[in-house]
Amino acid sequence: MILGIFIIKIIKIKYKYKIYIKKNMSVGFTPEDEKLSALLIQMGVPRNVAKALVYMKGKEEVTSVEIEKNANLRQPEVSIAMRILKEHGWIMKRDIKKEGKGRPVHGYRLAKPFNEIIKELEEEQKKKIEDMQNVLGQIQNLV
Repeated sequence: MILGIFIIKIIKIKYKYKIYIKKNMSVGFTPEDEKLSALLIQMGVPRNVAKALVYMKGKEEVTSVEIEKNANLRQPEVSIAMRILKEHGWIMKRDIKKEGKGRPVHGYRLAKPFNEIIKELEEEQKKKIEDMQNVLGQIQNLV
């Protein structure tokens, strides 16, 4: 009887784990996309920006609704990500004519190749490391 209860608990835990994984996975992402977005996040890129950027990689043009659904982001997160990406000059935005009333629809596309964006992020991180090394050097001189 104890073994049966133990097996049932394992099955319940495994089931909850699968639901958790499924809920947090992005619909339009391959496992490689998930890994890439996780690495960008680890590098310091905000989660919403990383997911939006990875989703846009290799696509001609996407709408904010597509990003929201496929990158597993909420509408405000997409808006914030698009603003940040636009400030960096990494995306271009265009208004799409829409029939009837409702919120305006915007089309987004990368303004430069994805690899160039990654190189810019790399340079940004190298600069941060260099700045931190300078600060640590100054601290060592004072100690």
